[in-house]
Amino acid sequence: MPFLPALWSHGLRTVGEYDWAIVSSHLFAHQARVTGVAPDRQFTYVHTPARYLWNPELDARGSTMLARAGSPVLRSVDRRRAQGLRHVAANSRFVQQRIRDTWGIDAQVINPPVGVERLAAVADWASVLDERDRAVLEALPADFVLGASRFVPYKRLDVVIDAGRASGRPVVLAGDGPDAERLRALAAESRVEVHFVCTPSDAMLAALLQRAAVYVFPPVEDFGILPVEALALGTPVVANAEGGARDSVQEGTSGTLLHDLADSTLAAAVDGAVRLDPAACRARAAAFSTERFQREIAEWTGIPVGGQTG
Repeated sequence: MPFLPALWSHGLRTVGEYDWAIVSSHLFAHQARVTGVAPDRQFTYVHTPARYLWNPELDARGSTMLARAGSPVLRSVDRRRAQGLRHVAANSRFVQQRIRDTWGIDAQVINPPVGVERLAAVADWASVLDERDRAVLEALPADFVLGASRFVPYKRLDVVIDAGRASGRPVVLAGDGPDAERLRALAAESRVEVHFVCTPSDAMLAALLQRAAVYVFPPVEDFGILPVEALALGTPVVANAEGGARDSVQEGTSGTLLHDLADSTLAAAVDGAVRLDPAACRARAAAFSTERFQREIAEWTGIPVGGQTG
């Protein structure tokens, strides 16, 4: 970690000569300086400032003794170099505020592209599943609450189990990862029916999102692609009120927002979400299309997508 700032600030000097650059930044990539590119021709698209430096409560890597010892110096370097940027965009309003709080600069918001067109092109994703996946899908209960992500603690899939129990609905958890054993133990102890669909294919995940009564998204994320994919398939979303999912999940239109995790809150959120209009969910998802992203990037940089510099 101590060498990353030097790597990004000097490591791109051998890539060649260019007229302009877009830097897609996670952690320290915003510190990159591309040879021959004037500062006003470099555009930095920020997914998040380094969470383990600035928000260690959201990233356990920042809680180690070594990280705590080195963070003050690295934060100072990170902030100073970010303040030299001329054009900065954030992938959500949540990240925009984080940039303002950590680096002391303003950024415009350009939400990421989501493949809503691909999802909307298939009327019934169950119809394109192979025989094995179709059998798994048809064996699941109706009107289930869905959680889908990597099985890691910060994704808070335990909250999805709680949401199913609180609302009296069965739960499906789709994904895989190191937290699988703990989640299975929680499911066995809960008073709700829980089914696991491990390592689903893209088509299977789309079918699950389409078949679910509601998709529950509890983590604090920078943006959240899966909530938009659920909306594109007409499925309402219950999301954490803190985080980037607030850009796509509109209370009472495309979903509901969780301000706490009490059983009564979870039950009300699920019950409210399932009554929402699928057409309104799909309409909301359309605002995050790839075409929209390309248009906004072109407007931001002044360079048409696929165009040439002068």
